[in-house]
Amino acid sequence: MRLRVEFTTEPFDLDEPPPHAVAAREVVQGAGLDAVDVGPFGNTVEGGADAVLTALDALLRASLRSGATRVSLQVNVVPGAAEGGGG
Repeated sequence: MRLRVEFTTEPFDLDEPPPHAVAAREVVQGAGLDAVDVGPFGNTVEGGADAVLTALDALLRASLRSGATRVSLQVNVVPGAAEGGGG
């Protein structure tokens, strides 16, 4: 199974990325996922279910530890996609 996740961390800071956003970005960029797109208002990652779920656990822990007061997630199964990225 392949998963696509969209996530945001809050509170927002438009002047510079807050520590919780940097922590989340570092987790997903280092997780070996198939696709990672980070931006100022939302982030998307995709990969095999095991890899994505492992990365989400690390992302939540790192973001909350770094000052996030809210983390919003949307998890979707990618229909008909070939398995990849450890899952």
